[in-house]
Amino acid sequence: MGFINLHTHHHTNTDILELVNQYPDTFVDGLPHYSIGIHPWRINVPDVEAQLDFIEQKMIDTACLAVGECGLDKRVEIPLAQQLPVFEAQLRLAEQYCKPVIIHCVAAFQEVIALKKEIGINVPMVVHGFSKNSQVAQSLLDNGFYLSFGKYLLRNPELAPVFTAVPNSRLFLETDTIEEDISQVYEVAAGYKDISLEDLKEIVKTNFLNVFSKNTA
Repeated sequence: MGFINLHTHHHTNTDILELVNQYPDTFVDGLPHYSIGIHPWRINVPDVEAQLDFIEQKMIDTACLAVGECGLDKRVEIPLAQQLPVFEAQLRLAEQYCKPVIIHCVAAFQEVIALKKEIGINVPMVVHGFSKNSQVAQSLLDNGFYLSFGKYLLRNPELAPVFTAVPNSRLFLETDTIEEDISQVYEVAAGYKDISLEDLKEIVKTNFLNVFSKNTA
């Protein structure tokens, strides 16, 4: 196993293990590995139940490794009160089918943590595209979350000390929607951690197997 891309919107047809993000209303068959969820930007109230039913149907697909991306976003017009039940429903599906969760979170970290505690979510939860400060990172780590880094690790040097402080056992790397290759993210990340590229590959591989072992065994 070489590079692992924890979250991407583009399947590249390479030997990279890619967890490709899918939505119920634009689902593409035949991807080797994918996650599926209702993004908070894409909540369409009349269709929510049908989309949740579609997600549940995919829970038994061996190519479906995770629920998401899903979550909460305070910087969109859709009210948080409307986002919360959709997010909660997806968390309950993840718990029921023992699937990890890929989280989209903007300015709502405390709400995500509180909901995890309130409904007793035990499956692994990964906050993708992490870009915040060390205090937010530590709060998430203290509550059992994994953190995935990508675009902002490449774009914002001030994120380096935050990334460096994250325990090796709790990190992932991704490309999300950027044009750069996952290998470029790994190169920057290895430099910040002051370890070899091969060592970083082994770290991410170990984390991936720990989080997704029930789905990839």
